[in-house]
Amino acid sequence: MPAPLPTIVHITGMSGTGKSITLDILARRGWEAIDTDFGDWLVKDTDGDLIWDEPKIEARLGAVPPAGRLVIAGTVRNQGQLRNRFDAVVLLTAPLDIMLDRVLARATNPYGKSTAQQNDIRAYTRTVQPLLRANADLEIDTSMLDPEAVADVIEQFVDGRRPA
Repeated sequence: MPAPLPTIVHITGMSGTGKSITLDILARRGWEAIDTDFGDWLVKDTDGDLIWDEPKIEARLGAVPPAGRLVIAGTVRNQGQLRNRFDAVVLLTAPLDIMLDRVLARATNPYGKSTAQQNDIRAYTRTVQPLLRANADLEIDTSMLDPEAVADVIEQFVDGRRPA
């Protein structure tokens, strides 16, 4: 029997939807996990906005072991440029008040603590989230499930899409 094809998943969503914790859970389950908010996966574009370093991400996507599972989390303006390289794009969502509560409470990422950043989250939820939704294969409301269940849903979805 041939080895299963590699699986490459992109988890996206607004700040406070649970991308990082979902990534951590999938990593504990044996996935290779990359949080593009950390490390040197981002570069500044001509406007000064942080975007994915496309050659670096592309190189990493091309190096997935044949039987491996890779999950990349992040939300940046140029993520659509690599859309065709992912087997699935998963959008994590939550009501705005829950997202704001989460970013205020988290200790792992400083983004979202200031009023200006919270206003950005509000604006991005109105303007960016619909674009993410239009390109997602699966949307999960993380306010409805505990983080382990969110990871379960992703794995079940991916396994259901894999060829036999």
